[in-house]
Amino acid sequence: MTETSTPLPAGSLSGRTALVTGSSRGIGADTVRYLAEAGANVVINYRNKAPRAEKLATELRGLGVEALVVGADLTDPESVQAMFDEVQRTFGGLDILVLNASGGMEAGMAEDYALQLNRDAQVRVLETALPLLGDGARVVFVTSHQAHFIRTTPTMPEYEPVALSKRAGEDALRERIPLLAERGIGFVVVSGDMIEGTITATLLERANPGAIAARREDAGKLYNVSEFAAEVAAAALDPVPADNTRLVGETASFDEE
Repeated sequence: MTETSTPLPAGSLSGRTALVTGSSRGIGADTVRYLAEAGANVVINYRNKAPRAEKLATELRGLGVEALVVGADLTDPESVQAMFDEVQRTFGGLDILVLNASGGMEAGMAEDYALQLNRDAQVRVLETALPLLGDGARVVFVTSHQAHFIRTTPTMPEYEPVALSKRAGEDALRERIPLLAERGIGFVVVSGDMIEGTITATLLERANPGAIAARREDAGKLYNVSEFAAEVAAAALDPVPADNTRLVGETASFDEE
């Protein structure tokens, strides 16, 4: 097996419970798989991909861990509360929360949907999860360099509203670092360059043909879904960086604040 397929030591998360939002496919699915491979019981959250989520859960139970599947619309407070109520009933608490779900480029959504999902919903999920998170727990927020550096480095126009909303979400979560620290909860932002094979990359390419190839050329390499998910999973276990930030991929093209 390659190193990417097992980024965490076997058994390193035994006895812990991890929830990854938006984990029926893509980066979320690979992240939850890595956490389960390390021994964690997992919660697979989806919005509308129930069959995929159930198929993944069946696969992960084969590893000898528990896998709970919970559908939830993260922009709906009642739906979020119901999800964590189910987590509490099943596992009694939560050790790892990965805030992976995001969006904003989908067609037919309300004008402020990106902000609702990428800022408001992220904060709501964290605050609703807090009673379940104890000393030693870890929260990981997944974002992109295009969003993380949006204040100093422009991005393509098609992605700018999403980038701004994700940076707003990151800022709102960072404001809660002192509160989390008081409770012994670690917080890490994992920021990656464009990721080959994601929905976002596909939508960007459709809106701006050649965008991915151009970024790949500038960066020298773009991570694929499984490679980036390995970094997200590692952030759930590795020591928290001093600036609470784990940068994945090339950053020389981006200006620091």
